[in-house]
Amino acid sequence: MAAEIQPKPLTRKPILLQRMEGSQEVVNMAVIVPKEEGVISVSEDRTVRVWLKRDSGQYWPSIYHAMPSPCSCMSFNPETRRLSIGLDNGTISEFILSEDYNKMTSVKNYQAHQSRVTMILFVLELEWVLSTGQDKQFAWHCSESGQRLGGYRTSAVASGLQFDVETRHVFIGDHSGQVTILKLEQENCTLVTTFRGHTGGVTALCWDPVQRVLFSGSSDHSVIMWDIGGRKGTAIELQGHNDKVQALSYAQHTRQLISCGGDGGIVVWNMDVERQETPEWLDSDSCQKCDQPFFWNFKQMWDSKKIGLRQHHCRKCGKAVCGKCSSKRSSIPLMGFEFEVRVCDSCHEAITDEEKKKEENCPERAHCSEAGPLKHDKSAVS
Repeated sequence: MAAEIQPKPLTRKPILLQRMEGSQEVVNMAVIVPKEEGVISVSEDRTVRVWLKRDSGQYWPSIYHAMPSPCSCMSFNPETRRLSIGLDNGTISEFILSEDYNKMTSVKNYQAHQSRVTMILFVLELEWVLSTGQDKQFAWHCSESGQRLGGYRTSAVASGLQFDVETRHVFIGDHSGQVTILKLEQENCTLVTTFRGHTGGVTALCWDPVQRVLFSGSSDHSVIMWDIGGRKGTAIELQGHNDKVQALSYAQHTRQLISCGGDGGIVVWNMDVERQETPEWLDSDSCQKCDQPFFWNFKQMWDSKKIGLRQHHCRKCGKAVCGKCSSKRSSIPLMGFEFEVRVCDSCHEAITDEEKKKEENCPERAHCSEAGPLKHDKSAVS
């Protein structure tokens, strides 16, 4: 009797095209040059390098420029070929690259911060340079005059920065796990709101201006999709990494979110998939399944003569439960949990095989030796 052979689903894997080496220390950021076979990188070794593909197929630096201080971040605008570089000493240095990408000309320097610049954004439509620093300051400057237009002090060091041109809203993610939204005017800003959903610091932000969705990555290994435009407060958690999320990038033409993490993993999320919102964790002084007291509930512990237990939470229903009532684990792809997570026993029994099944449009996962800042060519525990 012949057995039917089931074809395996096709899994796309990234192909290593080139590896560019030469930096003596950490490369803090690299961007692809659109319509050119080139890459711009900045490093802790104080160098700015523009790599162009040669006839041999190898990438070699067409520009090698030494800065006075380690390069922490950059922003590149391909239309104007304007390169803004953030330095460890708080300075932002601006250059214009030549058409053949063989020369960079200094334009101006901004003493934007008192310490290391953490993020930069150049907004061409408004001629603004937005930046954050380890001095806990958000600042924006006029790129034409170099004049500082305003600033705002964040609650912690910022590590994520995005801007919506249409509404002039700026999104700032910081090490405390908070995301701050500011409304910018020409010379002042207004606090719109703050929100948090991560248990760790925000490490990356990414904004989709079409769907009006904000993505945040965190040291708690998760990515959260915030539906800003829907005005319903919807937040969907995506769990696909075993270490902190280090960078996010969104491809609008394919509606795919790309995340990379400290685990060396690169995950491609199909954002056309309809996912369920992650439930909020409920507060309780005792297990919401067996009513056993948690260890801080001294009164119930004394009355029942029972030892207090540690509190956990079911990822599917959000209830506060003890370890005995949440001994099972399950993946829930439609809620963004690609790995097995803690669920209460009743939810574990209710989860169907269909809910556990990873469909054809589930995230694609690849692995590299070490993940770092991620940019793409837009043209192409409880």
